[in-house]
Amino acid sequence: MGEISERVRDFYDRRPYPPPMESLAEYRRHWQDYQRRRVDFHLYWPDLDYREDLTILIAGCGTSQAAKYALRWPAAQIIGIDCSATSVQYTERLKREHNLNNLHVYQLPIEQVGTLNKSFDQVVCTGVLHHLAEPVSGLSALRGVLKAGGAMHVMVYAPYGRTGVYMLQEFCRRLGIEDTDIGVRELIIALEALPAGHPLQHLLMTSPELRDEATIADALLHPNDRSYSVPQLFDLIREAGLTFGRWLRQAPYSVHCGVIAKIPQARDLLCLPLEEQYAAVELFRGTMIRHSAILYHVGSGLTQPVNFVGHNWLEYVPIRLSDSVCIQDRLPSGASAVLINRSHTSRDLFLPIGPTEERLFHVVDGHNSIADIAEIALESSARAAHIEMMGKFFERLWWHDIVVFGTGHARTP
Repeated sequence: MGEISERVRDFYDRRPYPPPMESLAEYRRHWQDYQRRRVDFHLYWPDLDYREDLTILIAGCGTSQAAKYALRWPAAQIIGIDCSATSVQYTERLKREHNLNNLHVYQLPIEQVGTLNKSFDQVVCTGVLHHLAEPVSGLSALRGVLKAGGAMHVMVYAPYGRTGVYMLQEFCRRLGIEDTDIGVRELIIALEALPAGHPLQHLLMTSPELRDEATIADALLHPNDRSYSVPQLFDLIREAGLTFGRWLRQAPYSVHCGVIAKIPQARDLLCLPLEEQYAAVELFRGTMIRHSAILYHVGSGLTQPVNFVGHNWLEYVPIRLSDSVCIQDRLPSGASAVLINRSHTSRDLFLPIGPTEERLFHVVDGHNSIADIAEIALESSARAAHIEMMGKFFERLWWHDIVVFGTGHARTP
C-alpha cells in the first residue's frame, strides 16, 4: 500500500465517516415503499423487468452505507468493502443489530476488489474515487467485477461548488493546521468568523452537517482530495473502460430545465453534443458540489433507451419518483399546478403544467403505460390531437426527475 493510501486509511480509522449511526429504523421504514424501490431499479435498468435478487457491491462502504443497502434490498446479496478497520467494525455492529444476514463486509482496498473472486449486478462507489491515489486504477478494478449486464453508480466531488472548501484546505495547509481534536474545534470557531460573501458561506448555510467535527475534518483536513469537472469525469469514465448512462438526478444538468432553458443561448446549447451541454450547464450553474452518474460496460449494449422519436414511448410505463410533489398554490400565471422534485437544491428546477397535463399526471400510477394513461385521462376524440403534446409532456417529466420509465415492453424501433 502506497503512502497516500496509508494516510487515507489512517484518517478514516481515526475519524470514521460518515458519523456512525445508532439505528437504521427510520431508513428501513423509508425503503419499505415498493414504488421507491421500483424507481431505484429502473433508474439503472429502464428496459429490464423489475427484480430484487441482485448482487450488489458497496465499494468504500464507510460506517453504514452497506448496511443501508442490505435493508433497502432484503432479497439481494450485499458485499461492503472499506480500507478502514473502524468503518468495517461499525458496519458489522449494524449488521448484528438489524439481523442483516444478506450482508458481508470486508476490510479491503478498492484496488484489490478482484481478490473477492465475485461479480456483481450493481456496484456503488460514492465519495471514494476522489480520495484514491490512482482513481483510474480504482474505477478500472470496479469495472472488472461488474457483470456484463451490470450498472455502476459513481459519485465524485465537483470543483466549482467546492471552491470555498478548496480555499480553506489551502488555508489549513499554509498554517499547518493538523487533524487533531483541538485543531478541528478551533477550525470550527474560525469558520464562524468567515467574512460575508466567502465562497464557503453558502455551503455552510445549506449544509448544516458542516458544523460537525467529523464532517469538517473530512472536508478541510483530508489527506487526499480532488474534484472532477464534467469533462474530467467523462475522461475518467472513458479511461476506466466504462460508458456514461445518465445522471442520477439529471435536471440540474439539462438544457431543458430551469432558467437555462430561457436564456438567449439555450438554442445554441441544444446544438451541442450532450456531453458538451452538460459541461456548459455545469459552468452556468456554478454551484454543483458533486456529480452522481450511472455507468455501464463499454460495448455491453446497455444504454438509457428513453427517447421520444416515433411513437414507441406510448408503451413506456412512467413511475413517479418518491421525492416528486404536485403543488397547487402560489402558481405561475397560466399554470394549474407545479411539479418539483424535493431532492433538487436549485430553486429554478420546477415544472409548471396546464389542466390537460395535470389530468395526465394524476393518472400516473407506476402500472399504466402512457397509452393507457391517455385513454383514462382524455376523451377519445382528443387523444390524436394531443399526441404531440403528450410526448413532449412525458419527456419533460423525465428530464425534470419527476418520473422514470419502464421501457421493457416498448417495441424496438
